[in-house]
Amino acid sequence: MDGTGRSHIVERLTALILSVAPEASCIEKYGGLVFMISPGQTASQFCGIFVYKEHVSLEFSKGAELDDHERVLEGGGKHRRHIKLRELSDICQKRCKDYLRQACRRSSASC
Repeated sequence: MDGTGRSHIVERLTALILSVAPEASCIEKYGGLVFMISPGQTASQFCGIFVYKEHVSLEFSKGAELDDHERVLEGGGKHRRHIKLRELSDICQKRCKDYLRQACRRSSASC
């Protein structure tokens, strides 16, 4: 995957996140972009976008709490889960919007 492909995925994900949570703010943190409902409140972080050589990762702070009947989420840690995206079409195919809505609702009642 070239840098252009990854940047298109990041742009599309950012737009999708802000369509689900228009009040969300974004900061550069942990080497990626972290989105939160209430600026400055770590507990309101609900997702992040991180770029790797072969994919872009959409990560969820409380991903272990999300409904994942189709087993799209990866990771086995206590809290976090992620979705690996290698192509723009993965955003839709892996139902990122559904997971973002769930994650946002867990961080704030306004989503």
